Amino acid sequence: MTFLFFTLFTLFSFLCGALPFSVWLSRRAGRDAREVGDHNPGATNALKAGGWAVGLLAFALDISKGAFPVGLAWFILGWRSWEIAPIALAPMFGHAFSPFLNFRGGKSLAVSLGIWIGLTLWRMPLFILPPLVLTFLFIDNSGWAVSAALLSLGVGVWLAGDPVLWAVYLPMAAFLLWKHRVELRQPIQFRARR
Repeated sequence: MTFLFFTLFTLFSFLCGALPFSVWLSRRAGRDAREVGDHNPGATNALKAGGWAVGLLAFALDISKGAFPVGLAWFILGWRSWEIAPIALAPMFGHAFSPFLNFRGGKSLAVSLGIWIGLTLWRMPLFILPPLVLTFLFIDNSGWAVSAALLSLGVGVWLAGDPVLWAVYLPMAAFLLWKHRVELRQPIQFRARR
């Protein structure tokens, strides 16, 4: 692999992550995702702006834009050494700082799930999804749900014993916690039962 090809592939990975599907789909449904919720261009706000179909499609596409370039590099091109770290992190940064949205973006949660699918298929998502879903069901604060998922993912990375995965996990965890810093300053609040 030449340095030029590596650089171009990392840029390709960034641009995949930068595709603002939530904004494009919600606009087609009649309302920009950035006009609702926390005003981030993510799948949750696409759901609020355009309904379940738009939200689920945006969520699936946000996952795919992380999984596709990373899976291509990991499984097809066989890049399983340290060079995978910038390629794997690029979609997350692309989503958070999208050139299609004047270098603004979302919190990168769905695309981060896609990155782990691209690296490990189902193994790491098994560590991410249960605590994320359970915490979302009982706690009314997305930052704490993300923290629980990251803690569980850390256990999964530790059990995998691959230092290359740590090179992806550690900066990703730091970035996602930073993106959710406002929520993490708030105390844990349990959802009211109806």
